Amino acid sequence: VQLQASGGGLVQAGGSLSVSCAATGRVFIINDMGWYRQAPGKQRELVARITRGGDTNYSDSVKGRFTISRDKPRNTVYLQMNSLKPEDTAVYYCSAEHQAWNGVLHNYWGQGTQVTVSS
Repeated sequence: VQLQASGGGLVQAGGSLSVSCAATGRVFIINDMGWYRQAPGKQRELVARITRGGDTNYSDSVKGRFTISRDKPRNTVYLQMNSLKPEDTAVYYCSAEHQAWNGVLHNYWGQGTQVTVSS
């Protein structure tokens, strides 16, 4: 299983960007999917997560500005980011919990995509 992220880029403060991430390969069941971010000199932190059933949770710093969604048949997760702030600048990583045919769970990570918000 591989996670391929796309999107991101450079935007001015107040603007919008979106990122997406698709799970490919020998996918059986994808449970939770999520987005994390890591700014220079900081630890990786949760941005948003969505369950297989569609329940979502967000970090307080992005609530009301970011929206996570997923396309289950395509094993793809999206993050729409609005009202971006310079402090949102980071490398964004997608994650997915994969459940194999035998029930074994494994968490996979995407390669990371840069989001830069200029002031």
